[in-house]
Amino acid sequence: MQKINRKVSVAPMMDCTDRHDRYFLRLMSKNVMLYSEMVATKSAIHGDRKKILSFSPEEKPLALQVGGSNKLELAEVSKIAEDLGYDEININLGCPSKKVQKNMFGACLMKEPNLVAECINAMVNSCNIPVTAKTRIGFDNTEDFEYLNSFIHKMNGAGCKTFILHARKAILTGLSPKQNLNIPKLNYNMVYKIKEQNPDLEIIINGGISKIDEINNHLNFCDGVMIGRSIYQNPYSLVEIEKEIFGTKENPTREEVAAKLLEYLEKEVKLGTKVNHIMRHTVGLYHGQVGSKDWKRYLSDNMMARDSDFQKAKHIMTIVQNNEKANLASA
Repeated sequence: MQKINRKVSVAPMMDCTDRHDRYFLRLMSKNVMLYSEMVATKSAIHGDRKKILSFSPEEKPLALQVGGSNKLELAEVSKIAEDLGYDEININLGCPSKKVQKNMFGACLMKEPNLVAECINAMVNSCNIPVTAKTRIGFDNTEDFEYLNSFIHKMNGAGCKTFILHARKAILTGLSPKQNLNIPKLNYNMVYKIKEQNPDLEIIINGGISKIDEINNHLNFCDGVMIGRSIYQNPYSLVEIEKEIFGTKENPTREEVAAKLLEYLEKEVKLGTKVNHIMRHTVGLYHGQVGSKDWKRYLSDNMMARDSDFQKAKHIMTIVQNNEKANLASA
């Protein structure tokens, strides 16, 4: 089996990392690993599979993240993912939302290590692509190295070799999912210790990481780094990651990214996709740049409504070109 490069990856984010966003991100980075939004097992099995699970070949390497705790369903979705061409199947053990807990998946499964091991074993035995796990380092009043290490050993014994560790515990009652991304304190040292104690396992660190020097520092202690919100807010930072982490010499300008995205947009609109479903992901393209407000204003005024048409999209290149000139002049 070909080894997947997870040195830097973009986190699965609900309502963010859909197929259109992943296509957009791939225009700026060929090397980062991309993950789908979390898909519940029942949706993947009984829902509109084309709508929920389809992707463009350009998005690869790509992992499907799944939520569930029924081992038969998880096994079935793992086989579906393999058949569709996903490169990896990842089980969500970190989402703290009440809805997710009610359906018995996400971070609440950290309380059920034996059940998780059974689920992972069923997934591993049903497909030939890597089965990986994304989890928190603890939950509620449990933030204990021995507990986390034991949990990882159980999953490893079931056949999982790659673990993405969000370096915060999950508070299952009293905090919203958004608050769970900020209020529990980061504990990078616990993740480092897990890697130190388990050198044969692939350990990916996640949580609060955004800068190149932070990535490089974490790579001294872990096998990979997963970045979430900062990529969505500033997607063009992927170009810096390509340059500094992967050594990519030729990288696209923002204008080139926008031009290629318009080609994709034109094709998708003909297939029935709404303009705003694609362009909503591009708000941060000029993050921190001269012309950022002009870009956001044009998107807001012309391309965020449900009935936006492609003719309005074509005019956006004028904004892009003006921004490029302004940024060159200010350099």
